[in-house]
Amino acid sequence: MRQAAGGGRWVSTSPERLQRWLDGFAARHGPVERTAGPDVVRLVAEDGAVAELEVPFGPLVDGLVEHALRDRTVGVLLVRLGGCACGVFQGPRLVASKVTTRQVHGRIAAGGQSQQRFARRREGQVRVMLSAAADTAVRVLLPAAATLDAVVVGGERTAVDAVLADPRLAPLRPLVTGRLLDGPDPRQAVLDASYDQLRAVWIRVVDP
Repeated sequence: MRQAAGGGRWVSTSPERLQRWLDGFAARHGPVERTAGPDVVRLVAEDGAVAELEVPFGPLVDGLVEHALRDRTVGVLLVRLGGCACGVFQGPRLVASKVTTRQVHGRIAAGGQSQQRFARRREGQVRVMLSAAADTAVRVLLPAAATLDAVVVGGERTAVDAVLADPRLAPLRPLVTGRLLDGPDPRQAVLDASYDQLRAVWIRVVDP
C-alpha cells in the first residue's frame, strides 16, 4: 500500500483477482455508482468511499475485468545503470529476451583532479551502458514492433528516457504505456517476474 498524492492510498490487484476486489469494495461500502472513461474507471460508494481504477493498456472499450484479462503482446524495457533487460511477452510466455550488463561505478572519489578523472570515467561508462541498452532494445524489441500492443518500461526514468531517445527506437516510443515498473538491477529473473507487474491494475482508494 502506498499513499497517493492528492489523498487516499494506492493498492493493486491482478486481473484474475479484480472482480473479487470489486465485489469486496461494494460489500464493504454499499451500492456503487460507476463512471467509466478511457483511462480511469471511477467508483463512488454509498458511504462516500471512492475507488479510481487505472485502465491497463487503455483505452477501455469493454468491461474492465474482461479488458484487464485479455492476453496481449507486450514489449518490456528495463534499464538501470547496472544493465538492461528486454523481452517480448505473448500473453504469459516470454518469447524473446536479452539481458545486458555493464559496470558503472557509483561512487565519486573525493578530491580535485582525481575526482574529475573519476567523474569523466563514470560518464564514459554510463554512455557505454546506455548505448549497449539501446542496442539490446533494437535487437529484441524492434523486430516485434509491428505486433506489439504496448511497451512497458521500468528501472530508472532518466536511463529509460535516454535509451528511448535513440533514433532507431522511434517506432517504440508511441507504444510506451503504463507505470514505470520498479525493481532491482535488470536480470533474467527480474524480467521473468515483470509479467505480473505489467498486468497489475492500480487503484486509488479514498476512504469515507
